[in-house]
Amino acid sequence: MSTAAETQTHESTSTNASEMAVSIEGLHKHFGLGERTVKAVAGIDLSIRRGEITALLGPNGAGKTTTLDMLLGLTDPSAGSVAVYGQRPARAAKAGVIAGVLQTGGLLSDLSVRETVEVIASLHGGDALARVPAVLDRTDLAPIARRRISKCSGGEQQRVKFALALVADPDILVLDEPTAGMDVTARRHFWDVMRADADAGRTILFATHYLEEAEQFARRTVVMHRGVIVADAPTAQLRANLGGRTLSADLPAGGADELVLRLERTEGIGDVRIDAGRVSLRAADSDAAASVLLNAGAHDLEIAAPTLETAFTALTED
Repeated sequence: MSTAAETQTHESTSTNASEMAVSIEGLHKHFGLGERTVKAVAGIDLSIRRGEITALLGPNGAGKTTTLDMLLGLTDPSAGSVAVYGQRPARAAKAGVIAGVLQTGGLLSDLSVRETVEVIASLHGGDALARVPAVLDRTDLAPIARRRISKCSGGEQQRVKFALALVADPDILVLDEPTAGMDVTARRHFWDVMRADADAGRTILFATHYLEEAEQFARRTVVMHRGVIVADAPTAQLRANLGGRTLSADLPAGGADELVLRLERTEGIGDVRIDAGRVSLRAADSDAAASVLLNAGAHDLEIAAPTLETAFTALTED
């Protein structure tokens, strides 16, 4: 007979398990043999809770797409484990728990947009078929529903892939460069839909080269480089910790050399540059740096908040 404490512990464990959407432990993926072996993913651990919005960043070859492929059950790990709500990825994908919008994978060119979505919906049953009209509206495909895939632009085909992912109404959406090929208006509409889904509790993991998308949308950012995770933190914290603030000002009349020396001697100030009569620098303490500049007679001072791009560059440069 279990005690009250044991029952409480079991209930707590079950709750925690149900809250963990993605669990990745010791994940490796190798391609090739012997000296030609390529370590695409070289041992990562990653957990994503239900309802989290996470950006996966990294330069080309960092291992992002390979990681997402394993998460979707499209390829098996060389070592380690991946679980989606405690299930194997392939099983979760078959059940419609997880779905993805990928860079790779073609569409049947002879089918219309509506037919393409209906074919995939039919694999998920009657509820999915009933969702087709709403999904076409949400992805802004209703006006071109009769258009053949072969006549769709790259951005329109990307939106079709998005519709295919939504039609199963998955708990987790995995997006690999989801807005590639989309124009500015389509990208804005896409993220409006994603924000609504996130607010409704859907878990979203997306890889992107558009750092502004991660900055504006992701609450958490994971940075990969050479097959490993080099940073994992709330997006705002990652930006603040690694970016610093950028200051620039017009040089005072005379005394530029002395100002540069004072800046270089001030702790926490770096990357001092002079160009076209303006000095620019990066500082952990922007107030102290601004004081040095103003006291030296610099004027037209500008202070810019750190960006995710500066943090990303710092983490992934050799």
